[in-house]
Amino acid sequence: MKTILKNSRTRNRFIQGTVLVVTLGILLTFVLTTRHNLLEQGIATGFGFLERSTGWPINFSLFEVTANSPYADILLAGLLNTLLVGVLGISLATVIGVIVGLMRISDNFVLNLVGTTFVEVFRNVPLILQVFVWYAVLTHLPSPRQAISVFDVGYISNRGLIVPSLDMSALDIILFFIGLGLAGYAIAAAGKTNETLKRHAWSAFGAVCIVLFLILLFSGRSADAPLVNIPELRGLRFVGGIAIKPEFTALLFSIAVFGGAYVGEIVRGGFLSVDKGKIEAARGLGMTAFMVNRFVRIPLAVRAILPALTNQFIWLMKATTLGIAIGYPDYFMIVSTSINQSGQTIELIALLMAGFLLINYVLGFTMNWINKRLALKGQAS
Repeated sequence: MKTILKNSRTRNRFIQGTVLVVTLGILLTFVLTTRHNLLEQGIATGFGFLERSTGWPINFSLFEVTANSPYADILLAGLLNTLLVGVLGISLATVIGVIVGLMRISDNFVLNLVGTTFVEVFRNVPLILQVFVWYAVLTHLPSPRQAISVFDVGYISNRGLIVPSLDMSALDIILFFIGLGLAGYAIAAAGKTNETLKRHAWSAFGAVCIVLFLILLFSGRSADAPLVNIPELRGLRFVGGIAIKPEFTALLFSIAVFGGAYVGEIVRGGFLSVDKGKIEAARGLGMTAFMVNRFVRIPLAVRAILPALTNQFIWLMKATTLGIAIGYPDYFMIVSTSINQSGQTIELIALLMAGFLLINYVLGFTMNWINKRLALKGQAS
């Protein structure tokens, strides 16, 4: 035994194995003790409750759910709601942040002032307060009968923004994005061996988008079915189109502007981190201002921005839980309500943690993968 432990590699593996066994033993003891205590109190354990009917509806979901839907469907609807507002919020925050960041480094006094004012206002006001402010503004808009008309095809009221919708089901939309992902992966893989396809990859991807969209839009449609549903006011409510709820809009807009202020500062820092000597060297080689930005400044700035941007994206995804404050049925709110209704506290908290771990791990993994792909050879990513 002493001879074996003299080997550093064997000794390290023995220590790591011992720590792992002890940790698993502690976790197993905790689980068994908790289960025993719950059974002693007559509290059921397990995930069988997911098949039971909830008895309560939610006011917004990407697919149809009712009060008779099981907990599994309600939880899935909440998870999709979180993904929807999180992905859209991060996307809008990125666009706003890039624009604000460029304004902050601009030599134009007016643009610089506007960018600075935006950052100082939205970065220093707590996100929860912004959520309340925008929700109050949206819920004090005119009632449906006095709704603000947008070219007679859309309406703005205290019930939300009602806009025309394409006659596509949620399943069609899911299939569309799955098809885009597969098409993008196939084009990227084929472009590694085909130089022609590599040069025209974005054109090929755009063509696939259009073709796939038209197939899903027209497949299985009767001749008299309308392509677009135009909303109409009937009584005290609108019929047709898509109703974008005030809760969703307030949370999305708050995440977009609050995150955009932070992303703007990250973008500004990334561009300012580019060595001025490299920019001067590019100009000395005869490059135009466009070429300097295209081949030198932007690539180096993006490499500096990505690590901080990853942390900001993950933080914004977790910030979607603030939707519970205004009644937006995100994953956190659905789990909280399910705990009160079912009493399955441990199981639902475990599902809540697993859901956010999965979302944020995928987001972090994707950003880290992009960071590694863009890293300069011979340098740490």
